[in-house]
Amino acid sequence: MIEIKNLTKDYQSGATVVKALRGITVDIDSGEFTAIAGPSGSGKTTMLNIIGCIDSLDSGTVKIGDQEVSTMAKVEKSYFRRENLGFIFQSYNLIPVLTAYENVAFPLNLLGLSEKEIKPRVMQILKEVGLEGMENRIPSKLSGGQQQRVSIARALVKNPKLVLADEPTANLDSNTGREILDLMLKMNEKHNTTFIFSTHDQMVMECAKRLLYLHDGAIIRDERRE
Repeated sequence: MIEIKNLTKDYQSGATVVKALRGITVDIDSGEFTAIAGPSGSGKTTMLNIIGCIDSLDSGTVKIGDQEVSTMAKVEKSYFRRENLGFIFQSYNLIPVLTAYENVAFPLNLLGLSEKEIKPRVMQILKEVGLEGMENRIPSKLSGGQQQRVSIARALVKNPKLVLADEPTANLDSNTGREILDLMLKMNEKHNTTFIFSTHDQMVMECAKRLLYLHDGAIIRDERRE
């Protein structure tokens, strides 16, 4: 599903050039549950942002499905993200004045769907993530774990090819984090959605079916689990 070849990315920090990614080459298959792990500064978030069409690369190629996303213009990347990708963030990134229902419906509104099309999809995904009956609560009336469930529902409601999760358990206690991981694994298996995480959380690494370990911008370990 994802083909990355010779991916490089440098950042300028004053007079210093920071080599964030150094020639990454890796394929990720459809339906994988993969964690990109490594210490702070290893390049994992940069790699996730480039796959997610948020950041640009310096050289190499990134292909998602049959789309060469690395050569797209900004507006093309924006449309591609909106139609094909789902995002889960450690800070949830929910719109505080909108209800759980409205937050989940938001990406479908952007796609131009009617309320008749939106309502059954939103209610079904809220049920699947364990939030049935909480659709009218605003984020401040939900726990951290419940807010992350809304974030997961929002990411999945448009049936994306790929969900990218940046440190999704970082703001949760260990028990809630485990529940969120189990939920994402369930969604992965039920919908065959590809999940890619950036993380330094050992629990996420152990839960992943594949671990790509980065150090100084290079993959030093590629471990698959049954």
